Amino acid sequence: MESHNAQKQWEPEEPRYVEFPHLPVGGIREGKPVLNRFSSTLTRNHDYPAAQAMLYAAGIPDEHTMKTAAHVGIASIWWEGNPCNTHLLDLGKTVKDSVSKQEMLAWQYNISGVSDAITMGNEGMRFSLQTREIIADSIETTTSAQYHDACIAIPGCDKNMPGCVMGFARHNRPSIMIYGGTILPGYSNLLRKPINIATALEAHGAYLFNTLANPDDPRQTKDEILSDIERHACPGPGACGGMYTANTMATGIEALGLSLPGSSSTPATSPAKMRECQKVAEAIKTCMEKNICPRDLLTKRSFENAMVMMMALGGSTNGVLHYLAMAGTAGVDLTLDDFQRVSRKVPFIANLAPSGKYYMADLYDIGGVPSVMKLLVAAGLLDGDVPTVTGRTLAENIASFPSLPPGNEIIRSLDSPIKPTGHIEVLRGNLAPGGAVAKITGKEGLQFTGAARVFDKEHALSAALSAGSIPRDENLVLVVRYEGPKGGPGMPEQLKASAVIMGAKLTNVALVTDGRYSGASHGFIVGHVVPEAAVGGPIALVRDGDVVTIDAERNRIDMDVPPEEVKKRLKEWKPPKRMVTRGTLAKYAALVGDASHGAMTDLF
Repeated sequence: MESHNAQKQWEPEEPRYVEFPHLPVGGIREGKPVLNRFSSTLTRNHDYPAAQAMLYAAGIPDEHTMKTAAHVGIASIWWEGNPCNTHLLDLGKTVKDSVSKQEMLAWQYNISGVSDAITMGNEGMRFSLQTREIIADSIETTTSAQYHDACIAIPGCDKNMPGCVMGFARHNRPSIMIYGGTILPGYSNLLRKPINIATALEAHGAYLFNTLANPDDPRQTKDEILSDIERHACPGPGACGGMYTANTMATGIEALGLSLPGSSSTPATSPAKMRECQKVAEAIKTCMEKNICPRDLLTKRSFENAMVMMMALGGSTNGVLHYLAMAGTAGVDLTLDDFQRVSRKVPFIANLAPSGKYYMADLYDIGGVPSVMKLLVAAGLLDGDVPTVTGRTLAENIASFPSLPPGNEIIRSLDSPIKPTGHIEVLRGNLAPGGAVAKITGKEGLQFTGAARVFDKEHALSAALSAGSIPRDENLVLVVRYEGPKGGPGMPEQLKASAVIMGAKLTNVALVTDGRYSGASHGFIVGHVVPEAAVGGPIALVRDGDVVTIDAERNRIDMDVPPEEVKKRLKEWKPPKRMVTRGTLAKYAALVGDASHGAMTDLF
């Protein structure tokens, strides 16, 4: 290890990464800016002849290119078998071609992930959140070890996006994210209406409770209807189409300034997505020439913008978890209280799924995310002066986009919102002293009180729902615990259970968990309870019949249990044995922090 890095072990503890030698900013060679600031460590002179031999074998054509060309890594989060990601290798090839035309070396590499929809409700979901860390680790590793001068990442599914941004923030070299794009809506031939992935999950609830039917054609059986939904919910490539987690994160990252204008709302299969891949090379070159780095863009001001977009469009609760982790990685002081503060000032205006009617592809047709940003900048809710990867401000980026059509049904006017404040509520109380996150659009009310029905693990609730043992005639708070970051392990999403409840129209229940809910979840749901059950949080002490009150107006979540009884139960509580003791989930459980700080794995 080089001496300046070795010396760090004797310095006071603070967030720090390995530092790499590089050429100074502003260098000129042959009348052009020097862009190979990091890769020149390997390619100049004959300091690393073996490295140069390997690079020639990898495709560098001549000595002049070896000595002068910048190295740009192109990270595709690609694997087959998932529509969110199956097309990203092809997008990466287009990016590679565009970078090469800018006389730079383009190195493609691949990172794998997990399909949330495929793993929803089964053991595979435990691997989902930790892929955020795998992606961040991989981008940091490849960019750093290969001495890349810049990075372009192409994610698709939920955890992909924050993983890319966290990797960017760690290596802090010029970087741009291209969102793989949203899927187009599906269409049910039997029901004769648009459908999407959430339709399949909610229809399953109706199927289990024998309420799945087509009122226009009673002859259709529930099996025929569900088979038709399964066949047509996802018509091709792209991430889940509502304002679910993937679109929430893509929108927020565009607001952070780390992607090109319109990236977050351009459908995966549209020609505009390919044009974006062709234009990105010019933008990354601008970042390199001006030394625009991720931590320059990841600021409190830009995270404020991301939170504004999240509240206005009705984004996923997962956005809270991921914004906290991205900010923590970049050294930005962001807390749960910031989300509550922004939620109180920003109206919820988007009629987008899961609680609304429309999809991201529909929003694209009327101007997309940039047109929404234009509305919010004009209203003073969004900071248009933040810098971006284009070298221009956010306001300059969106100036050429159209204003939203007056009277459209997708985005309400600010003086006639769906809800006058945001849908995200941060709750605290004796059930969640460290915080919890609720997604409350107002349609389900603002308060709920019911008797607790406790389930240790999601599968126990799913079994109860499948058996039809959740009654409709009393208010119940269904508490699912030991599903937090450590206890899960992996903090799995619980869309399968929440979707069954919505599909079965069980309006008499609320859901509370130390795990997560999907961006496609809706209803009276509270997740991210801290401390989690596995570390002895109060949620571990709840018993069947305890009265639980959720009050979004007072931002409280409490169980009606006296403090003395809570202390007694805590003394009697015994921590469960670890479910997993080897492999990637065991490592994750040992390293991961709590949800109120983003469930990060490197806060030692």
